[in-house]
Amino acid sequence: MSADTETLSVYDAKAEEYAKLTATDAEIKSLTAFVNDLPQGARVLDLGCGPGANAADMAKLGCKVDAVDASAEMVARAAKHDGVVAWQGVFEDLDAEAEYDGVWANFSLLHAPKETMPAHLERIARGLKPLGIFHIGMKLGSGEKRDRIGRRYSYYEEDELCGLLQAAGFEVIGRATGEGKGLDGLVAPWITLRARFTDPERAS
Repeated sequence: MSADTETLSVYDAKAEEYAKLTATDAEIKSLTAFVNDLPQGARVLDLGCGPGANAADMAKLGCKVDAVDASAEMVARAAKHDGVVAWQGVFEDLDAEAEYDGVWANFSLLHAPKETMPAHLERIARGLKPLGIFHIGMKLGSGEKRDRIGRRYSYYEEDELCGLLQAAGFEVIGRATGEGKGLDGLVAPWITLRARFTDPERAS
């Protein structure tokens, strides 16, 4: 499956505008907690990296960062950051096997159809080392629809998202909720979860 073309066209056209959005205090707090749970010199995948601001911050904190995004314009910007290796790809392209200490998916998987989420989480779990850390940021709500600038969104309630993580072998170890203004200019509720992969066969 390829990424949604209408969503991609929005990000390609608005890459510069998106890159100018500054990190919120909540985002900085989530990223710091994520990195603090990783070993020194951790290898991290930023899945849906956008212009690479988070990837750059993780590299500055000593991580070895791979970054992937479906938008060519976003990848071009992410690749300019020191310490970040970036390439273009979709979620289905992830085929790593126990390669990463952490996977950071900050408000990226919300663009995937809900029916595909279990498979995406399985790929992420497979790509993590035993007891690896996964960060996911999503918008709270229900159903699937496009926003007013054309991006495709899937919305989740907290219990629904936690259940999907548990089914994929993750244990939630941190969470935060809040509201924030997005690229569309609207304020919306969000949730971030930090989870540890605890599959018994892989962790033993």
